[in-house]
Amino acid sequence: MKLDNIITTNDLSAQLHGLTDAHIYYLEQDNARPIGIHHLMLADFQALVTSAAKANLRIEIASGYRSFERQLLIWNNKFSGKTVIKKMNGKQMDITTLNEDEIIESILLFSALPGASRHHWGCDIDIYAPNLLIDKSLQLEPWEYSKSGPMAKLSTWLKDNAMKFGFYFPYDNYRGGIAAEPWHLSYAPLAKQYQSALNVDELRACLIQADIDGKAAIIENLPKIYKRFISNINTNYPLIK
Repeated sequence: MKLDNIITTNDLSAQLHGLTDAHIYYLEQDNARPIGIHHLMLADFQALVTSAAKANLRIEIASGYRSFERQLLIWNNKFSGKTVIKKMNGKQMDITTLNEDEIIESILLFSALPGASRHHWGCDIDIYAPNLLIDKSLQLEPWEYSKSGPMAKLSTWLKDNAMKFGFYFPYDNYRGGIAAEPWHLSYAPLAKQYQSALNVDELRACLIQADIDGKAAIIENLPKIYKRFISNINTNYPLIK
């Protein structure tokens, strides 16, 4: 699949910010909440899953498409303290000691701003192999995908094979913004276009209309947030014919 001109719908802005799921295909998985991915990446994702199965890896999606409202709920729950915010080392952050700017930065370490999440696009997924979990529940933390973690075999296989199917790791390393996420795969033919179309002005307009906690501080610092946490990613895209 070529890297250009495959997103041609009129609702690109809505797709960028999670305001529509018209581009989403919902998979049948044994999950309470439906898992959706971009319909244009379905064939290559299925090919990835089939290939991994030959290595005795049963790939499933922990999180696929997320709407703006879903990402907003995640954000507000963390900002208000209803949901724990974790540090890079996995320990809980004490937000009572932080000002609004510090809370925002702490959330952004692992969770995107509503309207700027790559999960809105449907071409970014968090994956795992349930057959590698033994009497444990998935936490989606870096240690699980390390050499000594339960997902080590999956990590090794993905590093060797993901690019063959058009996938890569946008958060392969910590670059001073978002923490490394070895579970987060992005489908390059689509993600490259969405990333290019995303801009600060449209994101600002989207957030101004939202009931988001910390809005004033977010809007004031949005250019810096955009540079550090949104565009600061791995751009080593696989080459797709």
